[in-house]
Amino acid sequence: VVRYAVRALDVHGMRALNERVIKVAEGAAMMTETEVEVRVLSAVSNLLGNTPLEEVMHANLERLGPVAFDEADRDFARQIQATLTPEDILADYRRCGVKPKDDQPLCDFIVPFGQIGEPMIGSTDVGDVSWKVPTVQARVATHAIGTPGHSWQITAQGMAGSAYKGLAYAAKAMAGTAVDLFDDAEKLAAAKADHAARLGKTPYVCPIPEDVTPPLFNA
Repeated sequence: VVRYAVRALDVHGMRALNERVIKVAEGAAMMTETEVEVRVLSAVSNLLGNTPLEEVMHANLERLGPVAFDEADRDFARQIQATLTPEDILADYRRCGVKPKDDQPLCDFIVPFGQIGEPMIGSTDVGDVSWKVPTVQARVATHAIGTPGHSWQITAQGMAGSAYKGLAYAAKAMAGTAVDLFDDAEKLAAAKADHAARLGKTPYVCPIPEDVTPPLFNA
């Protein structure tokens, strides 16, 4: 038994790639004169953007300004950065599409709206939510620049002051975005129209087959 996670930049590319993986398995079965059974356990779609919502949220980020880190936060972040490689740190700047800065342990600026950097690849079930309703997400500084995901360094910073400050900041940005949409029917309508236009071009198809049930096991 082997379990594969097949990833692509979008769900449609994932489907095509998944078919190739299945063919590889079938070819291996033919070569070894055995049988292969393929089962889908789970799947998620890519995030569907929404420009009007992104503009509203970015306006809230600009209004709030950067996260208010103090010198103790920066000192701890420097200690974390000392365990990272230069490539780790440069990778974060490339994702934001901005030039690296010297002695900058924590992000103290707002990335300009529309700034294009290298995409951050990951998987989240929020992706499927974004195909059902207009969705926007905030990326807020909570740890030292360059910290890789799924690392001991990011775990070590989970209870740090910078993490709590970033969390509170994100909550304010989200709440402000919601208030703006409640107060401005035109902005909300624009978000819904953007969502409908994207779906009109590429309709949503759930990546999980209808006959697949959650992989639950009896104790």
